[in-house]
Amino acid sequence: MSDQSTTRKLKSYIGFRSDYGVKPFGFWFRSHTLFIVSTVGIGLFTDLFLYGMVVPIVPYILEDRIGIPQSGIQSATSALLAAYAGASFLFAPVAGYIADRTASRQAPFLAGLTALIVATIMLFTGRSMTVLIIARVAQGASSAVVWTVGLALCIDTVGPDNLGKTIGSIFSFISVGAFAAPVVGGTVWKKSGQAGALGVSVGVIGVDLLMRLLVIEKKVAKRYDDADPTSTASNNADQASEHDGESSNDQDSPEHDESSPLLSKKDEKENAMYKLAPSEEQRAIFRHLPILLTFRSSSLLLAFVVGMIQAFLLSSFDSTLPTHAQGYYGLDSLKSGLLFLPLGALDLVMGPIAGWATDKYGTKALAVVGYLWLVPALVLLRVPQAAPLGKNLAIYCVILALNGAGLATIGAPSLVEAGAVVDKFYQANPENFPNSPYAQLYGFNSMVFSAGLALGPIVAGGLKDKIGYGNSNAVLAAVSGVTALGGYIWLGGKPKMLGGKGVL
Repeated sequence: MSDQSTTRKLKSYIGFRSDYGVKPFGFWFRSHTLFIVSTVGIGLFTDLFLYGMVVPIVPYILEDRIGIPQSGIQSATSALLAAYAGASFLFAPVAGYIADRTASRQAPFLAGLTALIVATIMLFTGRSMTVLIIARVAQGASSAVVWTVGLALCIDTVGPDNLGKTIGSIFSFISVGAFAAPVVGGTVWKKSGQAGALGVSVGVIGVDLLMRLLVIEKKVAKRYDDADPTSTASNNADQASEHDGESSNDQDSPEHDESSPLLSKKDEKENAMYKLAPSEEQRAIFRHLPILLTFRSSSLLLAFVVGMIQAFLLSSFDSTLPTHAQGYYGLDSLKSGLLFLPLGALDLVMGPIAGWATDKYGTKALAVVGYLWLVPALVLLRVPQAAPLGKNLAIYCVILALNGAGLATIGAPSLVEAGAVVDKFYQANPENFPNSPYAQLYGFNSMVFSAGLALGPIVAGGLKDKIGYGNSNAVLAAVSGVTALGGYIWLGGKPKMLGGKGVL
């Protein structure tokens, strides 16, 4: 009996047993906001890194290990990318639904990583197309979980008011993994082959696994504090002090009473625009998935479309760039991976700037500017083919950098716009949302984004095979132009010239 009691205490001390009377080791740093946000950042980094790492080496896996002829590499590459995105599309809303109803985010977070471990091993050891497709499906399911649950964990930790700058900081960090991964993948594959690539993947996953095991969510940490009388008394005293300070500030501020009626009228008018029928009058599906009620907003729907086109363009490059580098320039996996540097490096610099500009100038301005920029940038990708082969690779890299600038600019508007619209519905209709709707929003956002990831390789790869690389990018330029027009009309409300109250 004594041994069993000792075992229970040891498990509680480690954090593997929910005995809230015994705080686990490292409780302070494991439940600290910085550590929780860092854990989410590492999880997203791992997802993007492993996704990007295999992009430049997939053509060589298919040719050398699976034995697919050169004529079938493009279609097989596109199929693997589409399998990944298709799985993310199907699993994302499920992950969002579960994330809003689980007592802890840690369990689904760890389940997603388990799927990623299985997928990675299968991808680097599989010797048939079927095994590779299953591996990419498992990887896609893992991606849906980590993005949906990870972002929900972020908002649990920092709250809606601090979410923007938190997401901006995380995205700036994970962009390093996004553009470095193809370079690392191509280099390791050339120097060390399959064993080296698998080793790097296992190392990254190991760090991610350790942090996901150690993290203690804020709501779980509160249970430990509630079980500790000293901690509870201290927290209550702190909260009372903060409340007294806020009340004193409110009383001392004469401006508060004067501005309150104005603010109330403005809030009431805005709330009326987003007011919904009571929950009991809604159909069963809307009571179980209240996020669907927000889909009446054209701004939200267009935000989803903008995000989908962003993913569509990103996966188009992932699908066609390695095969174009191999087939036209004759580059190996290392040099193919290096071509992603000019495309992705600008995201590290311009991503935070674009996020700041989105907050300052609005989602409409950044979406329109970003997608209009991509129109000539994509068309210019056909220019290097007209130059002598010895010189056009340098020109090609410069044009890739121009496209990278556009892709960095369009990253923030869709997520910011979707979050702002759903938050207005949430504030105006708290009775319709018994739980916060953010995990459901991230689930559907991830689903739509994954649809773009699935369509990109199929459409761009098919166009490249049918009409050539240059002409296929001209079609993508037309898609960007249409998206810019849609963003101008619907993102951030209708513009003034169309009878709206926007700033443009």
